[in-house]
Amino acid sequence: MSSHEMELLARSLKNAHRLAVQAELNAAGLEKVGHPMLVSILQSADEDPEGQFHAQRELADLLHVSPPAIANSLKCLERDGYVRREPWPEDARRNRVILTEKGAAAVQGCRNVFLRVSDRMMAGFSPEELEQLAQFQRRMLDNLNSNEKE
Repeated sequence: MSSHEMELLARSLKNAHRLAVQAELNAAGLEKVGHPMLVSILQSADEDPEGQFHAQRELADLLHVSPPAIANSLKCLERDGYVRREPWPEDARRNRVILTEKGAAAVQGCRNVFLRVSDRMMAGFSPEELEQLAQFQRRMLDNLNSNEKE
């Protein structure tokens, strides 16, 4: 199989995964959550009181999207009751983003969706095959990361 065919396969897999996650979110009534990873990151920050990525800029950096895209997502999440914003205690010019109770329930729903999709995607693989797949993926990541440093 050529590198080009592998790239097409990787893109097809990514697209199929995205569509499966979206279908599961819709079925679970979570289609309004917006970017599920944004909510998950907010949840992990909520669990760590010292977490410094409640701020919009840090969220943009973590998700590799623009600050305006994060601002738009946060506005929708806030409007729908998933998050609230309040000034940082040390710097009132910055807002921190806090998950609401409704947001915490949505995070759990998103996590359940991701688990269901992963289970479906990996169905039929033996433990040995899964380990081999993980080794290949780690090697691909290492290859890409080593090229970034050069």
